Amino acid sequence: MTVYLDHAATTPVSPTAVQAAVNAMTEGYGNPSSTHALGRSAKKLMDTARAQVAKTLGAKPGEIFFTAGGTEADNWAITAGMQHGKRLGKHFVTTAVEHDAVLETARHLEQTGFRVTYVAPEADGSVNAKAVLDAVEADTAMVSVMLVNNETGAVNPVADIARGLKAKGSRALLHTDAVQAYLKRPFTVQQLGVDLLTVSGHKIFAPKGVGALYIRSGLHLTPLIYGGGQEQNLRSGTENVPAIAAFGAAAEEGFAARAEHIPYVAELGALLRELLQRNVPQAQLLCPESVPDILSISLPGYRSEVLVNALDAAGIAISRSSACKRGGRSHVLAAMNLPAAVIDGALRISISHRNTKEEIEYFVRSLAEAAASLRHR
Repeated sequence: MTVYLDHAATTPVSPTAVQAAVNAMTEGYGNPSSTHALGRSAKKLMDTARAQVAKTLGAKPGEIFFTAGGTEADNWAITAGMQHGKRLGKHFVTTAVEHDAVLETARHLEQTGFRVTYVAPEADGSVNAKAVLDAVEADTAMVSVMLVNNETGAVNPVADIARGLKAKGSRALLHTDAVQAYLKRPFTVQQLGVDLLTVSGHKIFAPKGVGALYIRSGLHLTPLIYGGGQEQNLRSGTENVPAIAAFGAAAEEGFAARAEHIPYVAELGALLRELLQRNVPQAQLLCPESVPDILSISLPGYRSEVLVNALDAAGIAISRSSACKRGGRSHVLAAMNLPAAVIDGALRISISHRNTKEEIEYFVRSLAEAAASLRHR
């Protein structure tokens, strides 16, 4: 039996997205900048995908800019956002539990003369809105707080932070990495009150290598790439039309099915927690109030890589903490001030609507068996 429980790392590509990519490669293969029929056909595919993604975010098509993924979008949002806000100051506020795409960009800012404040999380891994707002100063040019943490599933109060910035009269831009929340939690850019928002294709059953950055209308950022003027002169280079078409198709498909998928995943998540508590009592829930689709647990006294390997042998795919982190301890769990034994025994289970109750039961049974076997070695 093969069980995939690592959807926060990446998702399989849906047949709908595959077909959209194939159509773009075989029928709409022209350069979207060309004016002939095949070029116009490719541009139409891109326009359709842009409208599809915009609809899912409650945005205008002209506010959606395609990128090579979430990491690129985060980098662009922060570097260009700080450049835009330099008239206000050179202070950037983020959190200690962001994705490395944000944290490494923040460290680069520090090396180039900017000042960065890293707000610590609460004990459950979430970030307190007041703590973020208290870090905002007169010279703060930008704030970046992720919507759902990719390792723990903790939900952050981005909308509260937006309201707080407005209440204190701050002109700082607000960015959120919404990669793990996209199509899994209901939101629009207006509800969040953000200026910039990142999403990624391969977390919603589209291919790897495509994402998007929402840029609020009226916000003029410096280009990410200079050249032929694609993406409204902000990200030049011939567009990856097949991946973009697939992204749009997956976004439309996921958005249409959200009323069915969200409660089903919540049901699976509840079952997962119940079975773990009953059958693997030594497993600690590191973020009890996490989103249903991401569960971070720890078996102190065990090594997470050993457990992952044992489960892999049983045909089950999960992650230690984040698939993006190769080696070393999780900075997210460390920022939560968890003991070393808890961090070293941490596992992340991430589910989707494609999983079944039988798969959840098989996983918990296999984890219990692995833990029992390893304990006696």
